[in-house]
Formats: sequence, structure tokens, C-alpha cells
Amino acid sequence: MKRSLVLVSAALILICCGGSFAAEETEGGWISLFDGKTLSGWKVGENADSFQVKDGAIVAHGPCAHLFYVGDVEGHDFKDFHFKAEVMTTPGSNSGLYIHTRYQESSWPEIGYEVQVNQTHGDPKKSSGLYGVRDVLTAPAKDNEWYTQEIIVRGKKIITKVNGQTQVDYTEPDDVTGTRKLSSGTFAIQAHDPKSTVYVRNIVVKALR
Repeated sequence: MKRSLVLVSAALILICCGGSFAAEETEGGWISLFDGKTLSGWKVGENADSFQVKDGAIVAHGPCAHLFYVGDVEGHDFKDFHFKAEVMTTPGSNSGLYIHTRYQESSWPEIGYEVQVNQTHGDPKKSSGLYGVRDVLTAPAKDNEWYTQEIIVRGKKIITKVNGQTQVDYTEPDDVTGTRKLSSGTFAIQAHDPKSTVYVRNIVVKALR
């Protein structure tokens, strides 16, 4: 009886507090970065209208723009992590997911790596490749179908997966130069061009300690 009362009390506390804890952290340590309704916790500079929320997904469509996560989780500064999101492309569309990057007002992100999002766009670099570093040349998914994109970073290693299948297993050299390198930073979603429409939903991350 006492245990039942404790459980009921805990449930009432969550209800009274709006259930915020349950909404932030899920089983297994996964934390949501997107509420499915608004762009709260995300920031875009130029061409802000290139991002909208529709039917529980972020829609990237319009002139080139980048939507950066600037929310409270890990102070939007991630080092070792497991990132997961559901993505859907439309025919001929291009986009990207950036890691270890930081907010900038305009142009292509100068910091971090881009994980490509593209099945049938003319660019030969396809989804889940590390753009210009370790490219994937055969599309691992289909347009108009949701697929699960995973990005795992630990130390010098980056692993990308589509629907559970490893696409890239890359170890960054110790002597890498420039700004495209592992350090720490946030995530960003790319709106590539007005002819591209890409959807991203159920964005979660788990810090790897």
C-alpha cells in the first residue's frame, strides 16, 4: 500500500509540474532536443523562414540557412555523444546535419563536420557520409521514407549509421588541420536550397561519459 501511495504521489507531482522531467529525458538516458511543436532551443540567422515546424517535424525548405541547437542540454556544447534523429528526404533534395559546430549568422558553418543528407540530389555524396572527408556514394535510404540517422562521437572516432547499419567508421588523424575537426560544439540542420525539402523529427542525444 505504501509503495502504491508513493507511485501515485510521484505521478501527481509530475502532472502538477507539467511532466517536464519525463519530456526531457527518456529511458536509457536519451534527451530530446526538439519538442515537436516549436523551434524553442534552436536559432537561425539569415533566411530564417527556411525552417518551419509541421506535423511534429522540422521542415528545411528555402534559401540556404542553418538551424543551430542553442538550448540548455549540455549547455549546447557536446563532446562525446550518441545523436539520433528520424530524417526524410524528398526527390532531388539536399541537406546536412552538423556536429561539433557553433552558431554563426550566415553562410556555411565553418566549424565541425557535416553528415550529408541526400538520396537523389545531383551531388554524388549521399546520406550519412562525412562530407568531403569520408563520403558515402550509394544512397542508404529512399526518398519519401523516414529513416533513422545516428551519429556517434567518442574521442577521435565518428560512426554514422542509417537504420542501424554502419555507413562510416572514421578515426580522425592526430595531425588534422583547419576548422573541420573534432573538439566540441552543437548540432545544426541545413536548408540547402529552395528546391530541397527535408524533414527531421524525434531528435535525441545521449552524452557519453
